[in-house]
Amino acid sequence: MTIRVALEHRTSYRFDRSVGIGAHTVRLRPAPHCRTPITGYSLRVEPKNHFVNWQQDAHGNHVARLVFPEPATELTITVDLVAELTVINPFDFFVESYAQRSGFAYPPALAQDLEPYLRPVEDAGKVRGWLDANPDLTAPDQSIVGFLTGLNRRAAADIAYSVRMEAGVQSPDATLERAIGSCRDSAWMLVAAFRELGLAARFVSGYLVQLAPDAVPGVPAPSFDRDFTDLHAWTEVYVPGAGWIGLDATSGLLAGEGHIPLAATPHPQHAAPISGTVDPCGTTMEFSNVVRRVHEDPRVTRPYSDASRERIHALGRAVDGRLSTGDVRLTMGGEPTFVAKGDMASPQWTVAADGPEKRVLADALAAKLFDHFASSGGVVHRGQGKWYPGEPLPRWQTAIVWRTDGA
Repeated sequence: MTIRVALEHRTSYRFDRSVGIGAHTVRLRPAPHCRTPITGYSLRVEPKNHFVNWQQDAHGNHVARLVFPEPATELTITVDLVAELTVINPFDFFVESYAQRSGFAYPPALAQDLEPYLRPVEDAGKVRGWLDANPDLTAPDQSIVGFLTGLNRRAAADIAYSVRMEAGVQSPDATLERAIGSCRDSAWMLVAAFRELGLAARFVSGYLVQLAPDAVPGVPAPSFDRDFTDLHAWTEVYVPGAGWIGLDATSGLLAGEGHIPLAATPHPQHAAPISGTVDPCGTTMEFSNVVRRVHEDPRVTRPYSDASRERIHALGRAVDGRLSTGDVRLTMGGEPTFVAKGDMASPQWTVAADGPEKRVLADALAAKLFDHFASSGGVVHRGQGKWYPGEPLPRWQTAIVWRTDGA
């Protein structure tokens, strides 16, 4: 099942006068390790008089460097992308044998490569206390998957989510002390926790796309009823064999198809979506993030689109109209089941397609029904009937057909 969505993310800065705009760095292109298929992408920048150079930063992320040769009164950056939200199993990975239990150590050469992601986080003294308060989660020799997911769920449970508009990221100590933070605060705290435990971890900035689930009869309504997207942040941990595994400390879940990474770095300041300078001035910022569905494959909970459903209803109304005009009257009856009076439990009268007496009695019953209903001109048809799952051929059937007007 695939749902194709179009995402538009616009950020606008309006200045109270014409000002010089310094070089800007934009990290708003899906990262090379993005697992969600991206089938279309564009970056639009105003003012039109600018230069853009695409490059990769020291961590392999796609970065657009913008240069503006003339002063301007406005800077607008718009991203449009098309994503195929094919379901991704976040547990679809293998782990090297030596890393399957918690408490493992990276081989020296790999540890050297991962050094920036193992470096202790500043202002994270309270993280050790938080870990010590959860000995059931941090005990060594656990399944590495259970270890990672357990710590991620605990972070989501202990740190309430808030929309924090202030710039920057809280220190892990501040996040734990306040027990509340934005997605980027929780992600950075979890990075600090994993590094404290000797695991390489990095901060990820990206888009989160959440689609409203289909309504299912008898199931409580979902917590949200509309499609949603916004900038988001989560944590990735390096596990040998599996690579970087995404963990969302806001929800307590692993990253899935709705997580579209834009930048993954050792420190949040290097993952900022937009960074740059302008001359001193008054500035007003506006932003919008919109997602819409452009294609949906049929699925069990939504086999037809709204347009298809309306076409089906229109066809039904047209057929009903023609039947009514032609005075065609339809009736519907039940389907009785006949069994032998003296042998009700044998396979031929319960599950088997045939048996020594089944056809003999069926032919006798068909003859009596024909004489009663169709003797004036009916037809007996012997052929194939229902085809049950697991059986090689359809079952046999004797049908009697006649006209009710006697013709």
